[in-house]
Amino acid sequence: MSNKNDVKKQFSRSADDYVKSQIHRKGTDLKRMLEMADITGNEVVLDVATGGGHTANAFAALVKNVTAMDLTPEMLTASKKFIHNNGHSNVMFVEGDAENMPFSDDQFDIVTCRIAPHHFPNIEKFISEVYRVLKSGGQFLLDDNVAPEEELFDHFYNKIEKIRDYSHYRAWKKTEWIQKIELEGFEIHELSRFEKRFEFMSWCERMHLSEKVKEDLTDTILNAPEKVKCKFRINIEDNQVRSFLGEAMLLKAIKR
Repeated sequence: MSNKNDVKKQFSRSADDYVKSQIHRKGTDLKRMLEMADITGNEVVLDVATGGGHTANAFAALVKNVTAMDLTPEMLTASKKFIHNNGHSNVMFVEGDAENMPFSDDQFDIVTCRIAPHHFPNIEKFISEVYRVLKSGGQFLLDDNVAPEEELFDHFYNKIEKIRDYSHYRAWKKTEWIQKIELEGFEIHELSRFEKRFEFMSWCERMHLSEKVKEDLTDTILNAPEKVKCKFRINIEDNQVRSFLGEAMLLKAIKR
C-alpha cells in the first residue's frame, strides 16, 4: 500500500495544479483519444484515475454518462468542480482503486485511462480489472507516458520521474504494454506514438518541488551521457535545463 499512499499524499496537494495543467487540459492526445473512440451517444463510460477530470469532461459531452474514478478524494473534489463548471451533469464521481475497482462485471462500454498508469504498482491487475468491468466488445482507451525500448534511456527517464515524483512507479515500454494487454485477452486495434515537450520549470512546479530536489534533478540531467541528452532533446541554456522531449502511447483495445 505504500505506493498508493504516496499517490494520495502527492496528488492531494497538487489537485488544483492538475486541473490547470495545460499538458493535461489541452493536450492533442485528448482530441485524438476522442477521435479513436467509436461513439454513438449511448455509451456508459468509466474514466480511471480521472485526475483533473479532463478526459471525463471531454467524453461527457458525447456519451450517455461518465463515471470519474480516482484514488484521491481531493482530486475528485477538484475534478467535480471543473466538470460542473463546464455544465456537465451526467458525470458521477467515485473514489476507487484502479487495481480493485468497485464495479460489477460487464458494466461499461468504454474505459479510459489517461496519463496515470505510471503510478500503478500492478498494471497486470489494472488491465485485468479493465477487462472485467468492460462489456463484450467494449473499448479500452489507454494513454500514458512510455519509456524507450533501450535500457539506458528507459533507466534515465524513470529515474528523473522518480526524483521529481516519489509516487511515480514506472513508465512502461510500448512492447511491455502490448504484451500485457494482449495476454489479458484484448485485441489491439489502433496504436499511436507521440512526442511530449516538457518545460522543466512547470514540470517541477506542478509537484511543488523543493529547491534541493530541483537541484538534484538538474544535476542528474546535466550529467547524463551525451547519447541520453540527444535522445531526449534536452535543451540546456546557461547551465540550466529548459526542456526535454518525452514520448507517450495512445492505444485502443477491444474486449473479445
